[in-house]
Amino acid sequence: MNPTILAYSQIIIGATLVGLAYNIFLLPAKLAAGGISGVSTILFELYQISPATVQFIINIPIFVIGWMALGKDFSWKTLVGTFWVPFIIWLSADIPITLTNPLLSALYGGIILGTGLGIVYKGNGSTGGTAAIAQIVKKFTGLSSGYSQLIVDGLVVISSIIVFNLELTLFALMCIYITSKTIDIVQLQTSATKLIMVITDDEERIQSLIRKELDRGLTKVRSIGGYSDKKKTMILCVAEQQEAVHLKKILQREETDSFVIFLNASEILGRGFSLDKYYGQKL
Repeated sequence: MNPTILAYSQIIIGATLVGLAYNIFLLPAKLAAGGISGVSTILFELYQISPATVQFIINIPIFVIGWMALGKDFSWKTLVGTFWVPFIIWLSADIPITLTNPLLSALYGGIILGTGLGIVYKGNGSTGGTAAIAQIVKKFTGLSSGYSQLIVDGLVVISSIIVFNLELTLFALMCIYITSKTIDIVQLQTSATKLIMVITDDEERIQSLIRKELDRGLTKVRSIGGYSDKKKTMILCVAEQQEAVHLKKILQREETDSFVIFLNASEILGRGFSLDKYYGQKL
């Protein structure tokens, strides 16, 4: 797919999930989970003002100020993400499927919201709102992105204590935490993939086992044992979860002297993972 089309598709899909998460989970459960969405939740509770209208109106000056202050950091992608979210909120305002339980809303709303934001970020876009404000705060104060976002969202969450109660505020904080973790997972495409490190004296034997049992490539690194001061070989191999379990059983049975480490791998790029394993051959 054309990279530009893919990026805009990701932004639209992600922003759609953000809007649906707000109407299905956050607004019905009265969770002001930071950001402009949190402000719109508070104003809806106080004055029954349409959240879509609030987010659209607030985002206009934020976008203009952000464009003036940050210049090239703002783009058409940011414009699409910023105004697509309130459009979806307006479009799905009367959606019949809603959840009022604050615990379930914080959990599942946070997951869907984080998934949507993660997809938007993968398309190099933004949904505007406090993310844009945080960028401005970062530029003029020198604070990190994390601290800038924490300050801005923190003010919204603290304000929700006045309107709602401490219990709902704590659920909102939980939602923010779940959202942030989900964003990381989506952006890194965390999967059940393992990086296997084998430190051995018998590199030919280990290499043969990996190629025969897993049909995976490997990399050999010459090393020296810190205790024995002898030359060894460190073999690196990336495998799927089930393949790693299979290799573990074989090594436990046949290579007890080798030192083996299994590490979680977040995103793998290369032949056999992001590219065809057999170079397009039909076997």
